[in-house]
Amino acid sequence: MTVDARAAARRPIHWAVGGALVVATALVPSAESAAAEQKSEVSLRYTCPFPSGPEEVDVVVSAVLPTSARTGEEIRPAEVAVEVTLPPTALARFAGLDAATLSAVARLTVRNTVGDTSADASWQDLTAPPADLPTPGEGDSQDPGALTLTATGDVPTVAFGSPGRATLAPGALALALTSLTESGEPTTPPGLDVACTPAPGQEPELAAIAIRGDQDPTAPAPRPGESDPAPDPTPTRPAEGLPPTAREKIDALTEKRREALEDDPGSCPIEIPPEWVMTTAETYAAGYANAAKLDGAAALGPAFMKVVLNKRYINDSCASTVDVSSEVNFDYEGKRQLPPTKATFLSYGFMPTTATMTLEQVGPPAAIHTHTVTNTPTYPEETTVTAQLVMRLSDVEVNGVPLDVGPDCRTERPFEQVLKGYGQSYPPAGYLVAYGGTLTGYAHIPPFEGCGATEDLDPIFTSAISSPGKKADNYTKMTQAPLCVATNPEGPDCPPRVPDPER
Repeated sequence: MTVDARAAARRPIHWAVGGALVVATALVPSAESAAAEQKSEVSLRYTCPFPSGPEEVDVVVSAVLPTSARTGEEIRPAEVAVEVTLPPTALARFAGLDAATLSAVARLTVRNTVGDTSADASWQDLTAPPADLPTPGEGDSQDPGALTLTATGDVPTVAFGSPGRATLAPGALALALTSLTESGEPTTPPGLDVACTPAPGQEPELAAIAIRGDQDPTAPAPRPGESDPAPDPTPTRPAEGLPPTAREKIDALTEKRREALEDDPGSCPIEIPPEWVMTTAETYAAGYANAAKLDGAAALGPAFMKVVLNKRYINDSCASTVDVSSEVNFDYEGKRQLPPTKATFLSYGFMPTTATMTLEQVGPPAAIHTHTVTNTPTYPEETTVTAQLVMRLSDVEVNGVPLDVGPDCRTERPFEQVLKGYGQSYPPAGYLVAYGGTLTGYAHIPPFEGCGATEDLDPIFTSAISSPGKKADNYTKMTQAPLCVATNPEGPDCPPRVPDPER
């Protein structure tokens, strides 16, 4: 099956905003602002490449924002509008198509800055309803023949991790223009995608917000009945994983993208990712790991984790997905391992066995991969954490009698522990890397080697613990605390706290 190139061009355009990890460098959840609001507006000129040639386009960006906020406090721009005035020369193309109306979907890149830290947000899917194309001499009163389209919609929240003067400044603007005939049918071609850049020499600042630390006496006063800001409740994990509807949309969009590329390789251009901030963070995780053959569970952690956020960023605007890669290392007394844990099981169903288990991290840092779907308002996402581990056993007692397993009783090779978590960004729920939550998965435990000081005990531990065949049968459930991000050391999640593990 193939897709008509014109039909592919009529499909709605979705742009990605960068996912939760990009925002995690500055965003920490907190209470809403009680500060006074300001109606902010900035007028800018953009250069846009139309078929008629480069055109100077007037753009007015406006939003309602607070005048001040605390560090880590969510700021939600309200009444967002991007007003674009297209000159008559830019509209000439549509008159030649017998177009009667023109609508637009806009995406505006906004740079959020406080001090020396900046991060780009994408105000996407701002929609301007169809407007009648003017006849010569009609239209905008200041510029006869021009047409003004006003795109509005909801945009992501932002928070700033350090005190100071924070600014929001519009940057690149992308327009997806759609033209319809008098009868409401798409013209041929049905639309035009335009990427505009701000003209040089302008002051693009939309708004300035005073960001104050929690201990700053001039910080916004608490609301009536509120003393210290209460910590946010732990997000509730969805009953299921990534919603099936979202998964179906991923598959459908990917298939459409593949088919469209077969017919027209230029129909899905590669999007240059926005700048993002690679930063470090710390957190703890704790949980339980089942030993399937022993019919029991061992406590894990609390494990201290050193995280590097945003190592890689892929924005696939055609599939409406964002993939962000980060990495993590465990740290216990300067070693890449989880804290040793002692557990007692009934070996072979009847013999009480106590042992200290240590999970050592080997190879490269554990990989964190977050896959976000951006064609739904909630931005559902799936996070996969993959670590290479070796299990060591020591201090073994069988029925109360010490069993000398020697200093190097371990699995004969590393095994892969894969944990997955599911959540959504708007509003935050389930597992999100920045907020924490629950991760679950299974692992295959290899045979043991090096066990026994005076006799070969490898077969005993392999028989009692190791997974049969290639089966991943040992269930693990870990709970991660919110990240303490290096860019916000005074935030509510710093220093990192130990979570309560869930069984």
